[in-house]
Amino acid sequence: MAFYSELGFVEAFRTPSSGQPVHIELTLDGFTLGIATIEAAQKHHNLRTGGEGRWIEIVVWTDDTDAALNTLVANGAPLLSPAQDFLDGTLRAAWIADPDGNPIQLVQRTTASDSFSPVNI
Repeated sequence: MAFYSELGFVEAFRTPSSGQPVHIELTLDGFTLGIATIEAAQKHHNLRTGGEGRWIEIVVWTDDTDAALNTLVANGAPLLSPAQDFLDGTLRAAWIADPDGNPIQLVQRTTASDSFSPVNI
C-alpha cells in the first residue's frame, strides 16, 4: 500500500476496518486498485493461488455478477470460483481467469449493501 500511496493513490476502503487488513482499495483519478492478501483469496473464496512468477488479480465491478459470469463462461472464460455473497452479504463476487491464467474478480454491491460503500465508482 505504501508504494501506491507514494504514487498518489488514496485509501478508499479496507477490511477489516481495524487491525491487519485482508483487502484494501485505493483510488486515483477515477481508477480503483484493489489489493488483497493471498490468504484471504484462499480462505474466503477458495482460490488456488501460487504458481510461478507474479500472482495478480484484476477486479471488475459490475451491476450483475451472475449475468457477467454466465456470459463470460459461455464465451470460454475458465471458471475459478462460482458467484458467492461475502462481507455479510454486502457484496457478490465470482472469479474467472484471463488467457494467462490470472484471476479476474467480478463483483457487485448487493441490495444488502445500502449502507456499505467501499469506493465511489
